[in-house]
Amino acid sequence: EVQLVESGGTLVQAGGSLRVSCVASGLTFDDYAIGWFRQAPGKEREGISCISNSEGDMITYYKDSVKGRFTLSRDNAKNTVYLQMNNLKPEDTAVYYCAAAPFGLCFMAQPGTYSYWGQGTQVTVSS
Repeated sequence: EVQLVESGGTLVQAGGSLRVSCVASGLTFDDYAIGWFRQAPGKEREGISCISNSEGDMITYYKDSVKGRFTLSRDNAKNTVYLQMNNLKPEDTAVYYCAAAPFGLCFMAQPGTYSYWGQGTQVTVSS
């Protein structure tokens, strides 16, 4: 059974930093690109970042709204991806989800291309 488990979400003040993690099991981790999505109340789920697999040189992609503030990395030995979030803003408040896309390719704006999803972790940024 494939599982993606996010962790690290919490309440943080604006301007603060937070790292959320996603641990995968039940799949060959480096066969997959890993993306992060978020969904705020009343809004659609949006892709914010993705990292390709090692065959794809682990290239990272970011939505403009988080570029320069968020950094995505992966540790294939630990089947884990890390999303480091700095200079957090109240508008970053959302449930954050990780997802795995086959063939190691990132299609950040197309959630339908991801095969597996985690249950989400809540990030709340207070002003």
